[in-house]
Amino acid sequence: MRKIAMTAAGIAAAVIGTGVALAPTANAAANGTAASCPSGAVCLQEPNGSILSKNIWYSYGAHNLQNVTGYKVLINNQTGGAGFQICKGYNGTNCYVVLRGTGAYASYDFTPINSIVLVR
Repeated sequence: MRKIAMTAAGIAAAVIGTGVALAPTANAAANGTAASCPSGAVCLQEPNGSILSKNIWYSYGAHNLQNVTGYKVLINNQTGGAGFQICKGYNGTNCYVVLRGTGAYASYDFTPINSIVLVR
């Protein structure tokens, strides 16, 4: 048990060390945020709560972002344990760890982010 706890702490420290502080919000289901993102998709929600059609992704693989800056909320509404990565480079390069939690994630500054990769 101690080894598992140490491993979990090490993973958390590694993710925090990368500067990625994304985590599903506890009240995502309660406030209906995930409901605005279609089932099976990953969506990028604007600060005003809207989701632009160009920021809804269903297919696995890299999706390049265009003119996406500032703080946005990512919503993972995929099924079957599918996840996503955010990447500093285009075409899914220089990516952070895969995140598989469903629901809305904490607001994050997407200014340095240039692509999102959906993974199985």
